[in-house]
Amino acid sequence: MIIADTGFWLALGDKNDKHHQQADNFAKTSRERLVSTYLVMTEVCHLLLKRQGSAAQLKFVTLYQLGAFDVFEIPAQDKGRIVSLMRQYADLPMDLADASLVLLAEYLGHGQILSTDRRDFQTYRWKNTRPFTNLLC
Repeated sequence: MIIADTGFWLALGDKNDKHHQQADNFAKTSRERLVSTYLVMTEVCHLLLKRQGSAAQLKFVTLYQLGAFDVFEIPAQDKGRIVSLMRQYADLPMDLADASLVLLAEYLGHGQILSTDRRDFQTYRWKNTRPFTNLLC
């Protein structure tokens, strides 16, 4: 499974996005399952609605309905880990969606991600020491 960040979903749905071609090529050629979090989905829906309107938001939610990607649910026992990550990276700052993706990488045991956010995902470390591998940028 490959982790999909907000920027990937936004690029995939917007032909004018500078990362659209990369995102579209990955989506069309990869056989790997994508996984995200509900926090990322919320961020994507908010930004799609604001930037492109309700049709774009509904298209993304329809992908979810059709099972185009999996969604990781944060276990209750990991609430403290989310807070710890956000404190650790407060200087960036790390938002809740990004913290959920770092936690997801820890559960998956790898940091393969699709993200347009180079700076943050070059800085973040899953399991505090392991870097992410950004397959998009």
